[in-house]
This record gives sequence, structure tokens and C-alpha cells, in this order.
Amino acid sequence: MLGPSSFERVQSLSEQGLLEVPSSYIRPAEERPSISELVGEIPVIDLADGSLDVTAQIGQACREWGFFQVVNHGVPKELLNRMLELGAHFYAKPMEEKLAYACKDPGTAPEGYGSRMLVKEEQVMDWRDYIDHHTLPLSRRNPSRWPSDPPHYRSSMEEFSDETCKLARRILGHISESLGLPTQFLEDAVGEPAQNIVINYYPTCPQPQLTLGLQAHSDMGAITLLLQDDVAGLQVKKNNEWSTIQPIRDTFVVNLGDMLQILSNDKYRSVEHRTVVNGERARKSVAVFYDPAKNRLISPAAPLVDKDHPALFPSILYGDHVLNWYSKGPDGKRTIDSLIIE
Repeated sequence: MLGPSSFERVQSLSEQGLLEVPSSYIRPAEERPSISELVGEIPVIDLADGSLDVTAQIGQACREWGFFQVVNHGVPKELLNRMLELGAHFYAKPMEEKLAYACKDPGTAPEGYGSRMLVKEEQVMDWRDYIDHHTLPLSRRNPSRWPSDPPHYRSSMEEFSDETCKLARRILGHISESLGLPTQFLEDAVGEPAQNIVINYYPTCPQPQLTLGLQAHSDMGAITLLLQDDVAGLQVKKNNEWSTIQPIRDTFVVNLGDMLQILSNDKYRSVEHRTVVNGERARKSVAVFYDPAKNRLISPAAPLVDKDHPALFPSILYGDHVLNWYSKGPDGKRTIDSLIIE
């Protein structure tokens, strides 16, 4: 069985009609998905409700899940549909056209079209392709590196960046208030955000029980917003069990990243999650990462630290956390848990 070459993508493997998953995609037995996963219902929060009620609901969801979904979030439904259509259009292109946007340096600067999340040679590969766009701050944004077909691709990406940035800040405000902090506290602590928008593609798989679309991990940064199509695949770990989250049309899934765990002094935790694939339908999603700049120092919020509640994390340069995450691999929550002060 041929393994993936430096230019091979998972989509091309899937379209070859393989009957078996290449060995480089087979997860160890203890990491493989099973048919016994539960169907989970993470909280669904209506952002159009009164602000105090929304803050209380978000606080409860952060404590109990670290994941929730938001409806009536203010991002136009037409734009959500347009983003998923852009993904479908891009992945329907001939391979040589997609490779014109190939990621040059996966792991450290993964903008562009790729498959590898990590750069380790011995890694087990994920059954996923992606195209990553650096959208904020504007000094990182270079639309000439994004597809130009259809003609509204780049303007749609910029509009989606602006709308989801506003939504992320709004949600951070509620999270701040739920912690008893001023509304702007977490936004100010994160600073000027580094935003990446990633359009994921999970092709059909001949042996989905042997592989994962995305290995178990917690997100590195502050918060992540996820727009899904109607194909289930996201799984969240709660009480040491994996729950499959059923997609709800026109919603965003919101999850806390490692930096929120540090800023909240462990009151809220980032949560391990992964993606499974199937043999019947391909799946698309659009992930928006709202993270600190790599030179930003992140520490437990001072108002949450006192003699009865000591700091449970050291101050950390976000770029060091990213480097550690990519160089060693996520391995669930190992990277963030290794920082906890005993």
C-alpha cells in the first residue's frame, strides 16, 4: 500500500477508491473510534436573550462542558451558507489548481492548502485536508495567497473574518462577566487577536473505524468558533467518554482554548475533542481561531488569584505554547496539563 507523498492529499486517496486505509492513517487501537460513542447535546444558547441570562448560561456551559452552541449570533445566514459553498467549490477543483495554494511550512506557519497538522515524521496522519487563511491582524492578512475563484472568495473571507471577530469578542465579554470580571477583561488580556480561518474537508473513508479525521486535542488559543455542514463528526470528551455532537443548522459551536484555561485560573477548562469520519458522506466545516499574538504573555487573571486561590499556572508566552504543541504533538491535553503548578 502506497503511503502519502509530499504532495498527496487525503481527498485524492479517497477518490482512488481504496478498499483499505493506508497504514500511515491507522490509529493505535486505544485511539480508534468505536460504535458505542454517545450522542451528546451540548448547551444551545440563544444570544438574542437578555444579557444576564446569556451570561449565566455561558458560565454554566463553560463549567460543565467547555463547549456550547450559539444561535441568533448575528452573523448573516447567507454568509454562513456562502462560506460552506466556498469550501465545496474549492475542494471540487482539480488537484493541480488546489496545489497552487499548497501550504509551504506545515506546523509553524500552516497557511494554505495541506493535510498535515504536525511535522513529525512518525506521526499518524489525520483523514483531513484543509485550507488555512491568516485573517487577523491585518499585518498577517495577504489575500493574494487565497483562492481567487469564485471572484467573491476573498471578499467573503474578509467579511466572515470581521463578523466572527465581533462575535468572538461578544462571547468573551459574557465569559468575562460569568467569571466576575469586567466585560472587556478577557478581550484585553488576549490583546490584538491572531485569527485563522480554516476550511476543513473530511473525505469519505473506506475504513472509518481505523482512523480519525482529526486526532484528540484541545485548542491552543482563546476560543474557537466552528461552523458545520449537516454531517456529524465532531466528538467531545466528557466524563472520560466521547460524545458525538449533532450539527444544528446556522449555529456556531464555541469551545474554550488552553489560554482561557490559564486566564480563568482553571475555573474553566479547555476540552479534548476530535473528529470522526464515515464511509458514506464527506464532511466540511469552517473553524475560526481567535488567539493571542505569539508574543503575548498570558497569566491567570489577577482578580481570580488570592491566598485562598493561588495561581495554578505560570505566566507563559503564547508562542512558546504553540511551539510546544506542534513539536511534541497535542496528545489530548498533555501540553496544557503539563503547565499546571502542583
